[in-house]
Amino acid sequence: MRQEHHIARALPPLPLDEWEDTKETLHRYCQIAGKVRMELSPFRNHWWHLTLYVTTRGLSTGPIPYGNMTFDISFDLLENKLAVTTSDEGEFSFALDDLPVAEFYRRLFDGLCSLGIDAAINTKPFDLDDEYMLDENTFHCVCDREYARRYHRILLWVDQVFNEFSGRFNGKTSPVQLFWHSFDIAVTRFSGKQASLPEGTDSVTREAYSHEVISFGFWPGDQNVREPAFYSYTAPEPEGLTTYPLRPEAASWLPEGGTALLTYEQVRNSASPTKTLLEFMESAYQAGAKSAGWSVKTLQTHPPDREAAKLEKDG
Repeated sequence: MRQEHHIARALPPLPLDEWEDTKETLHRYCQIAGKVRMELSPFRNHWWHLTLYVTTRGLSTGPIPYGNMTFDISFDLLENKLAVTTSDEGEFSFALDDLPVAEFYRRLFDGLCSLGIDAAINTKPFDLDDEYMLDENTFHCVCDREYARRYHRILLWVDQVFNEFSGRFNGKTSPVQLFWHSFDIAVTRFSGKQASLPEGTDSVTREAYSHEVISFGFWPGDQNVREPAFYSYTAPEPEGLTTYPLRPEAASWLPEGGTALLTYEQVRNSASPTKTLLEFMESAYQAGAKSAGWSVKTLQTHPPDREAAKLEKDG
């Protein structure tokens, strides 16, 4: 309980109205870095070759192959800077404080060129109502250090809880990863069954949802949901999904579709944030798995009891 109390106090508020300018700028920075990874990395199913990962200091592409070397693009959200390092000791970095997106683009690609890395991306923002190309956008230019740090603290905790939840499933599971197109961190479980998609489904969606999934995520808010929240959905959505109860009581099914929602503030202010989030994810999983006919018992893991294992070792 003492640890949970500390976690509850450690999770900061993240009101969308106060940090939306920073969020929108950081979102576009991440799209640029993610597009570089996508262009140079080998393809992986469900677009897993383009995502970003939470690190001790921020977000990273992880190693990107280029010829006989690799490089990574990392956002240090503690110091509010971007850093690029290569396997042959090349590196550069620059500050993100109030840096326009177009200038971020220029500094990143000039730096990559200085390291002998020839990269090019589609500069049209993906799935954003944006009149600016990424290499021309001087409108989004706010990256406040305090809110970047708050966001990172939350991502660190979410990443830990999502990884704990991943260990409870015996089937195919995605990495815990941040999708830069929608700016949400997510983890997804698969039944192993191929999904039937409607005729005319676009290629991006067809690859993402080629198989039955139950997905869980966190996003910091958008035009439709004006506060950070946790979500879960089952795709394809099975009949009767929303008739199953969710936990805790504050969780609910969105009326316009089969998405389960629990706000970040409700989790943050609970007596045990980790327990509350795990309870929400498990209830959403049970709803999706049972209504879709997944083999719940077969797909469940039985992790060893850490305290029992420690006693046995010490004994």
